[in-house]
Amino acid sequence: MSALEDYVGTFDNEPGYLNWAAFGPLSPSVREEVFADADLLASGRPSSLALVGERIGQAQELIAELLGAAPDEVTLQPSSTHGLMHALYGVSGAVIASTAEFPSVSLTLERASTASDRALTPRWITPPDGRVTPDAVAEALDDEVTAVAVSHVDFRTGYRVDLGALRDVVGPDRLLIVDAVQSFGIVDADYAAADVVVGHGYKWLRAARGSGFAWFSPRARERIAPVLSGITGTTASGLVVDELPAPAPSAKAYTVSVPDTLAAGRLAIGVRDVRDAGVAAIEQRLADHVDTVIATADRHGIEVVSPREPHARAGIVTLAPEEPARLAAALANAGLVVTARGNSVRIAPHAGTDAETLRMLDETLDAFGRESFTVA
Repeated sequence: MSALEDYVGTFDNEPGYLNWAAFGPLSPSVREEVFADADLLASGRPSSLALVGERIGQAQELIAELLGAAPDEVTLQPSSTHGLMHALYGVSGAVIASTAEFPSVSLTLERASTASDRALTPRWITPPDGRVTPDAVAEALDDEVTAVAVSHVDFRTGYRVDLGALRDVVGPDRLLIVDAVQSFGIVDADYAAADVVVGHGYKWLRAARGSGFAWFSPRARERIAPVLSGITGTTASGLVVDELPAPAPSAKAYTVSVPDTLAAGRLAIGVRDVRDAGVAAIEQRLADHVDTVIATADRHGIEVVSPREPHARAGIVTLAPEEPARLAAALANAGLVVTARGNSVRIAPHAGTDAETLRMLDETLDAFGRESFTVA
């Protein structure tokens, strides 16, 4: 079998799961390694603790490999929001962001602004359909703008930002801060267009929560003050008392404490599995499933409001049915797990989504379209 087929074979969850954009059930390899690492930690032996501690470096190296970066530019974080906090609390000037952003971006930006006494000022934009296009950003640019914060893939619309085109618009003198939670590991992107990339392993990487990370490019480290720099973020080696060492010149300045080694292990294994299968191959397999979901919705007359073009999407298909609550109930009753929010229903397959799940979706949408109701 090919590496991709081996990877697809590890999806052992029950048919019906179409909610990978919300949470990724842990992979078998991640589960196995967690148990093994937990047994080592249970011994309390220094050699065992050190062995599990090696997971930190392994995770940094693997993430750096997929980002095309150096390992010492990658930090492990409790979440992607923590990475965004390190980035946004350390900048000043106007920062462009969409009002429709996930709260990890919008709330962090607003809190950073308050903490800085408005030395950092949000420059909110509300582009059509919530899509942060290069044109939408260009309209908001002026000399006061120092950075743009954006989700690579929008959690509601599924729209994928063209990072290269956005970099061209932003220019070399402003920072591009990217939340890649909905793209890392399933989109074969050139992240070098960004200055900061944050992600989390609990969705598409199947590594559970606590497995966040953040990459800070050399340009980012020149311009972002390490405001939230803790005991692990200094120039010192080991425990230091009776002195206050300066922040480290490397990306570790943007860390607070020693990472959770179990979380680091989960992240390392999740990223390793993706690396071995090949991100480009995963993206193509996922694109085929997204095509199937879109075609299924079209066939049953349900409006698709997410992008159809492969270059403008990732793994999210957003439906806008006339009766969203009724459709959400029908899907749940059929054993399909999706996200229903407001007037939309979000469907998110993965590369390992099986034919039975797609068949269940087709049959449910068909039955939904044929149902009729009478008023007594």
